[in-house]
Amino acid sequence: MDTLLPTSVQIPKVLTIAGSDSGGGAGLQADLKVITALGGYGMSVVTAITAQNTLGVTRIQDIDLDVIEAQIDAVLTDIGADIVKIGMLASPEIVRTVAKSLRKHGIQRIILDPVLRATSGASLGGDDTAQAMIAELFPMSTLITPNLDEASLLLGRDIAQIGDFKLAAQELLDMGPQAVLIKGGHLDATHTQITDHLMWRSIEDELEVILSKEFKHYRVNTANTHGTGCSLASAIATYLADGHDLSHAVAKAIAYVEAGLEAGRFLSIGEGPGPLWHMHDFYPTALLDEQVKK
Repeated sequence: MDTLLPTSVQIPKVLTIAGSDSGGGAGLQADLKVITALGGYGMSVVTAITAQNTLGVTRIQDIDLDVIEAQIDAVLTDIGADIVKIGMLASPEIVRTVAKSLRKHGIQRIILDPVLRATSGASLGGDDTAQAMIAELFPMSTLITPNLDEASLLLGRDIAQIGDFKLAAQELLDMGPQAVLIKGGHLDATHTQITDHLMWRSIEDELEVILSKEFKHYRVNTANTHGTGCSLASAIATYLADGHDLSHAVAKAIAYVEAGLEAGRFLSIGEGPGPLWHMHDFYPTALLDEQVKK
């Protein structure tokens, strides 16, 4: 039997642990598109199967706990991962299984997108799941990326205006993660500018300090926003795995998603809100421009 030649080319290895979106716009399908588009090697652990399209979620089937654990073991004992991105975990039991498995393998970098509700309003978790995330995964997380609805659920009060972001981020940071990114895209659509607030722990002169930064960017005028949260978290994870520091990774990920929203403005995929266009760098959506020129 021939001996395998040693490999010398290394690319960022990103493992997504998330639910499957049969419509392809969010969940692990979106994660893998993002990771690949940004030059990483994507791997996946399926936590749940959803019957889902652009109109909403009609069915959710959780994967057995031992199968989730077996998937994590299979990937991490052979290929390994430079970073793990976590999305939909639909029950407290799944949260605890994932946390236990990642601790067993000594995973040091985790991006947690606390997906608790779909854009359509369908519940993808709930209070018990949120509390399990806080107890089990927050202390392990490099970064958590809640939107306003998720931050409100985690804190037990409404986060309704930009002035609330800093205090909310501080309270979430006090729950254990190394960094928090509160996403402002769910503010009233009359806000033409979106503000995202990043807060993180850092060491300066051997002392821990808390730093924060606001990212302001314009709201893309499109209904095709399905999968933006999953895509942003996966982009941050891939940029971090590729060696960027946290603030730079967040800035680049926001720019990537913004470009995907712009490129996907006029795509016709499904009858409801479609996805952003993840592959905009490779396959520009220039059809509308070409028609206008004619």
